[in-house]
Amino acid sequence: MSAPLLELNDVSKIYSIGDETLYALCHVSMKIFEGEFVAIVGPSGSGKSTFLHVASLLDKPTEGIIKIKGKEVTEYSEAETARLRNREIGFVFQQFNLLPKTSALENVLLPLIYTGTSEHERIRRSKEKLEEVGLGDRLKNTPAQLSGGQQQRVAIARALVTEPAIIFADEPTGNLDSKSGQEIVKMIIRLNNSGKTVVLVTHDNSLAQIAKRVVKVADGKIVSDELTKWGKADSKIYKQWPAWQTKQSKHTDGDCDYAVLREDD
Repeated sequence: MSAPLLELNDVSKIYSIGDETLYALCHVSMKIFEGEFVAIVGPSGSGKSTFLHVASLLDKPTEGIIKIKGKEVTEYSEAETARLRNREIGFVFQQFNLLPKTSALENVLLPLIYTGTSEHERIRRSKEKLEEVGLGDRLKNTPAQLSGGQQQRVAIARALVTEPAIIFADEPTGNLDSKSGQEIVKMIIRLNNSGKTVVLVTHDNSLAQIAKRVVKVADGKIVSDELTKWGKADSKIYKQWPAWQTKQSKHTDGDCDYAVLREDD
């Protein structure tokens, strides 16, 4: 079996508030392999947002090891981490995070500026990704001239333009009406069906069921790690399940105080 695309080994994120020590993440270990679609689920304060920031290299863990494609990256410098993140990780955020006075095309090509890609190639690839998400006729529109669903599609195109190894989607339908939300859900499913590795972070148990594997977190710890019916049906990805299933830490509790329709086409 190939190495995991993303691996967390006994990872903790610890904050000190006065004399109190708070574990936002507590000895978390898990593996995500190429082609998986994993949902990280939990209520507010569960640690799922901290997981997102640490696993996607937006923040460093206090303890533990993170590997990308089998290579330990925990001790990378800030500049090395930024380069790796730009090359290997795509982000889709609830708030879209688009530059407000910048066109859809310019928003999408922004990550390519830091890769040394030529201007001609940046424009070509950005147009291609916008066309893939159905916005080929909106290249010059600013975010204010786009609906919420269209803005999120621009964000998806931006996440894909560097051809990253893994996509993190943080509550991607949270700011959308139900119709636009369904469109984004179907788009994310199609991305995974095309081979992209997707990590969906959400508080919504119904939304999580579009994934093939659901990891529930509470109090900074993984409390369950299970396949959905889509994962159970995906023998290509999960033929060795439960061998891939997260091995729970043996630390005791005292160590860490602290339905959407899925379419397959």
